[in-house]
Amino acid sequence: MAETQLDVRALDKTDAYRALRVQFDALCEGVTDEIALMSTMACVLQLGFGHLWTGFYRRVGAAKLIVGPFQGTIGCLEIEFGKGVCGTAAAHKETLIVPDVNAFPGHIACDARSRSEIVVPVLDRGGELIAVLDIDSERLAAFDEVDRRELESWVRWFAKVT
Repeated sequence: MAETQLDVRALDKTDAYRALRVQFDALCEGVTDEIALMSTMACVLQLGFGHLWTGFYRRVGAAKLIVGPFQGTIGCLEIEFGKGVCGTAAAHKETLIVPDVNAFPGHIACDARSRSEIVVPVLDRGGELIAVLDIDSERLAAFDEVDRRELESWVRWFAKVT
């Protein structure tokens, strides 16, 4: 098991994700509990990249998300499908990259310091939404296609183990 948390901010972004993934895989080998996995994933990504907020909103019922395991500042407790970035990503089951949250119609400001955001749907084996992974940054345009590709790869892991 990995003993220390990696700070990968000096690495190329793709290499950073890969280094953190090796650590995450080692920490979670054999674990199938989705809450434990979400907690560990949020922690590894948050400590590795140091964003404002990294965590999950879990699906509850037909059209609501509730805050799940996270690292960082306080998050919104509940979000309806179709509301804000998280609710929109959940409703459409599509990753959303928002370079400037103030330009996103209906953005929900859980923390006023948030400037940009990426939200990645987490699907089970049958393609049903179980959560969204939400990462907020204090920097404008902090997320790009590398983040999309890597984070979508990370969350596909849930479909294999849960």
